[in-house]
Amino acid sequence: MATEPIKDNARKGFVARLRDRNGDTRPHFVVCGSDALVYTLADELATSGRIRLTVITPPDLRPAVPDLQGLRARGVRVITAKRLDERTFREAGLAGAAALALVMPDDMVNLHAALCARAVEGDLRLVIRMFTTGLAYGVRRLFADAAVLSDAAMAAPAFVAAALGEVAPTHFRYAARTLTVARRGDVPGSSALLTLATYNDAGRMTVLPAEPDEPARKPVDLVLAEATGRPAAQAVTARRLARAGRRRRPWLSIGRAVRVGLTRKLGIAVLIALGLTVISGVLLSRFTGVEGFWRSIYITLLTVVGSSDVEPGNTPAAQAAQLVLTLAGVALLPLITAAVVDGVVKTRLALDRGEVLKVHSGHIVLVGLGTVGTRVLRQLIDLGLDVVAVDRDPNARGVKVAESLGVPVITGDAAQEETLRAASIDRCQALVVVSTNDAVNLQAALHARAAREDIRVVLRLFDDDFAQRVEAAFNINISRSVSRLCAPAFAAAMREREVLATIPVERHALLVAAVRVMPGSALDGSALEVAERPESTRVIGMTAAGSEWVDWLPDRRRVLAPGDEVVVVARRAGLRALLEEAAALPDGSAAGE
Repeated sequence: MATEPIKDNARKGFVARLRDRNGDTRPHFVVCGSDALVYTLADELATSGRIRLTVITPPDLRPAVPDLQGLRARGVRVITAKRLDERTFREAGLAGAAALALVMPDDMVNLHAALCARAVEGDLRLVIRMFTTGLAYGVRRLFADAAVLSDAAMAAPAFVAAALGEVAPTHFRYAARTLTVARRGDVPGSSALLTLATYNDAGRMTVLPAEPDEPARKPVDLVLAEATGRPAAQAVTARRLARAGRRRRPWLSIGRAVRVGLTRKLGIAVLIALGLTVISGVLLSRFTGVEGFWRSIYITLLTVVGSSDVEPGNTPAAQAAQLVLTLAGVALLPLITAAVVDGVVKTRLALDRGEVLKVHSGHIVLVGLGTVGTRVLRQLIDLGLDVVAVDRDPNARGVKVAESLGVPVITGDAAQEETLRAASIDRCQALVVVSTNDAVNLQAALHARAAREDIRVVLRLFDDDFAQRVEAAFNINISRSVSRLCAPAFAAAMREREVLATIPVERHALLVAAVRVMPGSALDGSALEVAERPESTRVIGMTAAGSEWVDWLPDRRRVLAPGDEVVVVARRAGLRALLEEAAALPDGSAAGE
């Protein structure tokens, strides 16, 4: 244990010498990526304005990544490299850097880049994006000073909760307490620590408000509460929805199978032959004086299959009916045989193409089986919900997972109305669209709205402002940006902040963090109430310097001292402002702040 401070001081001293040599005392951060997260993370870091930032991207960026010129205009150095190797990192000035974030969408690329980076700079804070859980555990053991995060794992609960119309199942443990997010009406009043969001009569939400007066507290308000072991509201709702999702309408499935397996022309021919058979059978029974329903059926069917005898004594009308019935039977039997064979072949081909013949009801349609979609799929199945998945790529990451879980997968373009109809979109309870293509996502959402106005749509979009405008303009329930939800946690990990959790509240991402008061900072000697700003930063606890005990109900008049640690729930801008107030002044010694 004694060697850790020595190692930490040596690293900081080495980094400080390199900064002085370069004439820039700001810490140097490097971010590597190729999709939306690299831009959002760089934007999050650049907003602080107290670091040097280098972004490394491949020549071909994902379509969702915006133009990086805006970052360059803010002083961010952008480098294009085909490979993340030692040469690339040396050219980027990684030697002496404070932290490196590897957020490429490929686990193996990130792992290889981490090994190359450590060869260039041994004392380096690594923040690595990993999807595979088992690999993430191994990487944590391999690198001492590293944080391994999964954006898919962070974002998936928010999409699941939005699909169910419930609170995101967020919980974390701190100071021997497990805290969870719930509606006020679902938890005892004594266990609620903080109001996260309130709703007025018009449905407008206010995030992190000042604590409302007792008469104004509403059961629908979101609170941060201590877990008491009671069933979560979303679990109860999931069970109810699961029971509704298991109701089947077999006749609808039979009708869909017939439509898929029978061509229009063949179907018309069969119907005409059947019509002639029925009409001729009725006439034959009438003109021959046959009485009784069963005897009429008996004579009709025998005549159809050619078992009737010549009846010269019958009236001309009866003979004409018998003749037509026999000819209709000659045509009907081959047509039925052709329809059966054609139906079997077409049904087999439809199944091979991934078309779902069974009609689902009360289910959830999930579009996109990438990293985020796979996580969402697993959580929906864990809750016992019926799911139909859609993806245009038959080799997508989550296709095999869906098959192993018994989830039907439709291979097709979700932007096409036919694909959504095959997923029984008009009978589902929610549509969750999490593919990486914003245009496809929006088209799928609009087709779902056209199919049924009251369908609950949860939509993934890259740009947060665009998501808000789409939600308002098209009456879509929830529009989220995965990278915007996760970027604050990645940025905090690079700064070695103690971010305890990220809480998604609709489009907002609230951070739970522990902020230490540095000597000579603006908070040093100020009252605790200075750290709290309604709708921006709220204090939930405090630990005095040299103590491990957390005061969950601190007196707001208490004077802060160096080393005190304040636990807050804050928005990104609020936490950034609080960290600046808690940092040492420019003439202090906190170089990393």
